[in-house]
Order: sequence, then C-alpha cells, then structure tokens
Amino acid sequence: MYRKTYALINNDILEQNVKNIKEKYNDYKYYIGVVKNNAYNHGIHIIPSLIKGGINYLAVSSLDEALEIRKYYLDIPILILEPIDLEDVEVACKNDITISVENLDYVKELVTKKYKKELKIHMIINSGMNRLGFQNKEDINETYKLIQEKDNMVLEGLFTHFATSGFMDPYYDEAINKIDELISDLDLSSIPIIHFARSLTLIRHDKCKYTTGIRLGILMYGYNSIIKYSTSFQDYLRCKKRESYLKKYNISNTYLENDLKVKPAFSLYSKVISIREVKKDEIVGYDAKYKALEDMLVATIPIGYADGVTKEFGNVSINKKKYKILNDCMDMIMVEVDNTVKINDEVEIFGSVISQEEVCKNLGTNAYHLYSSISNRVVRVHIENNEKSEIKY
Repeated sequence: MYRKTYALINNDILEQNVKNIKEKYNDYKYYIGVVKNNAYNHGIHIIPSLIKGGINYLAVSSLDEALEIRKYYLDIPILILEPIDLEDVEVACKNDITISVENLDYVKELVTKKYKKELKIHMIINSGMNRLGFQNKEDINETYKLIQEKDNMVLEGLFTHFATSGFMDPYYDEAINKIDELISDLDLSSIPIIHFARSLTLIRHDKCKYTTGIRLGILMYGYNSIIKYSTSFQDYLRCKKRESYLKKYNISNTYLENDLKVKPAFSLYSKVISIREVKKDEIVGYDAKYKALEDMLVATIPIGYADGVTKEFGNVSINKKKYKILNDCMDMIMVEVDNTVKINDEVEIFGSVISQEEVCKNLGTNAYHLYSSISNRVVRVHIENNEKSEIKY
C-alpha cells in the first residue's frame, strides 16, 4: 500500500455480530448472509468470518458476483437474488449456484432444458414492492408444479422483499396478507428455505410464520436501526403521529428498540500529506468555493470524491479531535487544522470518533449508500485474530 488511504475491516467484529444475531434470533435454520457488492464493500474475504459466526448460505445480486465468490469458497451455497439470462443457467448449475425465478414464461423455457447437475431454484414473490416477483396465484401454482415435475430441478426456496420496515405504515401487514393468499395452495413443507424477512424487518417484527430462513444484510455489518424518542417536543409529535398511524391502520406489533449488540466493522483512514498557511480572503480548492475568513492552517489529505469522500462528510478526526473539511478534489480533501497537527498524522474519515451515523446524517443518506460509496481503489486492510492483511480489490 503506497498511498496511505485505506479501509480497515475488522473480521472478528463481523463474526461476533453474526453470533449475537443468531443468539437473539435463534429460531431459523438458514442464516443467509447477503454479500452483494463485494460484501457491502467490506470485501469478500470477510466470508470465512461470517461462516464461523454461523452464516450457512450466501446471497449475491448477479452470476458474476457468485462466480467470483465460488473461486475462493467451494462449499457454501450461493443464491443469486436477481434472475439471470436463460443461456447462463448452465454456468450457474455447473458451479452449484442457486438461481431465482420471477415469471412463468421464464420457467416454461427453463424446464425444457437439461442440466448435468441438479438445479436449485428459489421463487420470488411480489409482495407489493413491484420490483421483481410472481404476482398472481395461478402463475405461482403452475411454476411450483412445473419445477416439482422435473427430476433435475428442485424448488429449494421461496422469498420476497418487503418495501418498508412497516413500523409506521400499513404496507408490511398488507404484504404479509398478500403473500398468504398467493402461496396458499402450495405445499410449503416441500420447500426447505422460506425467507421473507431482511435485517430491518427482522428487528421490527415478530418472526414471519412458516419461514425457515432470514437474510442478513446491513444488520450483519453492524448497523442496528434503533429508534429512540427523546423528550423534545419534536419527538413528542413524532410519537403521537406514530400512535395515530398504529391505530388508523391497525398495524401489527412492532419494535423500535432491541438489546442486540452489533458493531460496525468498517472504518476509513488516510494521513496528512501537506500543511500550509492560508491568509484571510485566500481561497482553498477548486472554483473558489471556500474563502478563508481568517488566517488559518490547511492540511491536505489524500482521499477525495473518486474514493467516495466529499466535503459533505463534514469533518475528519486527527489525534481524536474533529476538524472541518473545507473543500474536495478527485483525490484529495483540504481540512482546517491547528498547530497540533503534523505531516503523516493519521486521519480518521469515520470510525471511533466520527461515527457512521454522523456521516450519514451529514450526507442525508444511510449506511447502505455510505458503504457503497467507498470505491474499490481504496485498499481494504482486514483484521483477524489481531493480524492485519492488505487486499486490493
């Protein structure tokens, strides 16, 4: 690593996160770790730690992602959450990768093919999100029958994706009712893996009936979405609004808080490469977007918007103290500092001092977008058993 900008990934924390989730939510047989987008940009080399924690199935978004994982991990089952082209199904089958189906025409074509190995299939049910999935009972019943009749195919799973976490709207309960109706004719005992809930619905609701699996995404990576109302008047109004919604829509039991202990494993660092004096009324960075209000010291940090970091992040931390980001470039940011800061000092972009929640609030986004924004040109340094290893993706 020549450019001292890196993401620090603590594999041991991820392993413990999974163990803690399994201990609290222990009535599932399948714990499906969602590792799409290079494991939420943590890097696929976290997978052994997830497996040690108790993940026994993986889920990705594409055949390319699945094949990349299969290079390193030969035995763990892998599900592709999106449909793939029919001409690529043989590749998936050959590599023991499970496919998803979401419409009858695709399945009718699929069952005309012969595969050298058993093809595992999961059906997607459209429960109201209108992104993917079967949406009428007749097509679901016919698909079930077509697959069950094929010797070289097995309907291993059934899943949906809820549009909301359902703690302040009727859509979750409507989705559950819709699923009940759509799959009411199926022999669910013949389908080993039924996975409806994701991280946010897991912590917000009681277990979905007849489900045997849970998909773990952002929760597994350490982001526990706890909602606490303060004593402020604004939160008093929010609380009253939620009470009104619960009553109006007869919303089922939901949980805003929990005692689950998970921690983020992803932190981001760089270093100071330059410090200079800037006089009052001089500009800092492109387009004269920042003009010094007084004489100041400005440090340059080698991380920028090409890495996913912009001035909207707000602050960085140097020697446990926060400093304001003044401007950004493709490869660098400029930060107002004081005379305690020295060249080569480590800079925390987010981690122990500047939390992910703080950055997300400044950006007006969430942890999904934050993780995804950190580009793969940033080296990942993994910690496992107190040993560091550097991986360039």
